[in-house]
Amino acid sequence: MVMERDFIGYGQNVPRVEWPNGERLAVSVVVNYEEGSEYSVLDGDSQGEGPPVVKAGDRDLYMESNFEYGSRAGVWRIFKILDDYDVKSTFFVCALALERNPDVAKEIVNRGHDIVGHGYRWEEYHSMDRETEKNTISKAVESIKRTTGQRPIGWYTRSSPSVNTRELLVEEGGFAYDCNSYADDIPFYATVKDRKWLVVPYTQEVNDYQFHQGLIVRPSDFYEIMRSAFDRLYEEGATHPKMMSIGLHCRMVGRPARALALAQFLEYAKTKSGVWFAGRNEIANWWLNRYPST
Repeated sequence: MVMERDFIGYGQNVPRVEWPNGERLAVSVVVNYEEGSEYSVLDGDSQGEGPPVVKAGDRDLYMESNFEYGSRAGVWRIFKILDDYDVKSTFFVCALALERNPDVAKEIVNRGHDIVGHGYRWEEYHSMDRETEKNTISKAVESIKRTTGQRPIGWYTRSSPSVNTRELLVEEGGFAYDCNSYADDIPFYATVKDRKWLVVPYTQEVNDYQFHQGLIVRPSDFYEIMRSAFDRLYEEGATHPKMMSIGLHCRMVGRPARALALAQFLEYAKTKSGVWFAGRNEIANWWLNRYPST
């Protein structure tokens, strides 16, 4: 399969989006729930997650405990902060992670957040053959339906999708969009199997994964990134409403100091009028109904 590249997009003709109630900025807070689905010697992988610090085949107990923090403590701290500021988010969920912590699966739904499929495990799909990827997507869907009672209608793949991913999502049925792009500030349509397919873009910029990569160190750095992106998009949104994505991970921003930065940003953003905090399913459904591909 050949996926054509698009260097033009909306270009100078950015559409004047109308969000619900005339809001000027849609803010999509995303919590990646991956803990328990990462690479692990216990699950048959040759080594655990992260750069090797122990010899091949041995468990890295420190790295394991870092992921465990996310599911034991971090996710609950994030839940509380989102509740405190009445923010509905989207959880990018790895199916196996929810199988290993069904309480989290229940709470995502009980607290009014929506879900996007993030794989059965937290693994790379770009290196899978087509049939393996197809089966893994189906397996993830069935598992997420069991643990949450909901079927994901959106999808996001670790690292990079394969050239087959969008086509497989269409073939699977039940999906309405994916988030496998960083190419724009608002949703757009791609062509998949001669049909128009909605893409709700995600972000690497406003993403706490930068802590893991060593690009930022201080919680205040992350706060400044969030606030600066918000301020710029909010200003642009006065004439051409935009969407802002925020990427979070339970084992990263779920730590106390970093969590404070998240709370400070939400408190700041909540002082502004014309802001719509929305789950990705809400944004996708709004776009599909308001701006159909035709």
